Amino acid sequence: MTLLTDEVRALVGRTATYTAPEPLGRAAIRYFALATGDDNPAHLAGDVAPPTLVCETNQFVNLPRDENGFAGHGWDFHLPGTREVRGGNSYRFHRPVRPDDVVTATWTVTDVAERTTGSGAGMVVVTSLATYTDQAGELLVENEETLIYVEVQP
Repeated sequence: MTLLTDEVRALVGRTATYTAPEPLGRAAIRYFALATGDDNPAHLAGDVAPPTLVCETNQFVNLPRDENGFAGHGWDFHLPGTREVRGGNSYRFHRPVRPDDVVTATWTVTDVAERTTGSGAGMVVVTSLATYTDQAGELLVENEETLIYVEVQP
């Protein structure tokens, strides 16, 4: 069974852009640091954000959530007969994020590929690149994310 259909191939190039409704803020930075056990004094004071907080700002833009609870970057895509697995992220940080930054995230699907698991199940690997910029368009972070759709075996 081939999972890499024309519909799946059509994901490549799909883009979603959203901007946070307000600056990140000292309180959000401080609460994220506390919630993650980060004891860096600059993070606890809210002066600069812990590195991955910027990659979670999409959760604050009031977008509808998919059935997995994700907002904005699930591509509203479901591959029948598979289950979705988050394959991981690769981050490149360009500068610290400050409390007055208003973050815009732009996600683009860059690749889809069909593979086979060790047990012989088919899977589709969807790779996307997110860029996070501030209100002046300055690059903050790049995040390459992988979603894997694994064929459900009977």
